[in-house]
Amino acid sequence: KNMKKYLLTTLLLISASLMLKAQDDATINKTGDKAPVFKCTTIDGKTIDLSKTQGKIVMVTFFATWCGPCNEELPVIEKEIYNKYKSNPNFIFVAIGRQHTEQELKDFAAKKSLALPFAPDPDKSIYTLYAKQMIPRNVVIGKDGKILFQEIGFFPEDFNKLKDLLAKELGE
Repeated sequence: KNMKKYLLTTLLLISASLMLKAQDDATINKTGDKAPVFKCTTIDGKTIDLSKTQGKIVMVTFFATWCGPCNEELPVIEKEIYNKYKSNPNFIFVAIGRQHTEQELKDFAAKKSLALPFAPDPDKSIYTLYAKQMIPRNVVIGKDGKILFQEIGFFPEDFNKLKDLLAKELGE
């Protein structure tokens, strides 16, 4: 019985470390690296050009409409982050729909009653600057254009770290 328990524990530890390794390999940039520059247009027609955001905090969320954890996270981001900081001139937020068209994102926003600034990334050209796989994925870019924070998945502990960081950086 103890041997079974030991084997199960060992297998769980191995699979957990493999998952963490996969997450590591899936992320292209490290925290502290200069964030890859991109330009996108949100479904309400606003252009976000990362090369012109010096002095601002930028939060990018990569998601897909069919992704369960993404669907859990987006309303929480809207309520606890976007609504809090959207009128702050030093904060820019964009939710990038990986492999989605503008129309798909408009339909999704309407269906889910979300007012987030969604931007399509139909060919993954923006996503692939940051990652190989795994969503949801949040990236916070500092006023100097460097990556301050990255997280994969939707976990309360990481989400609280994200909120604390934004509060610190945006002085709220």
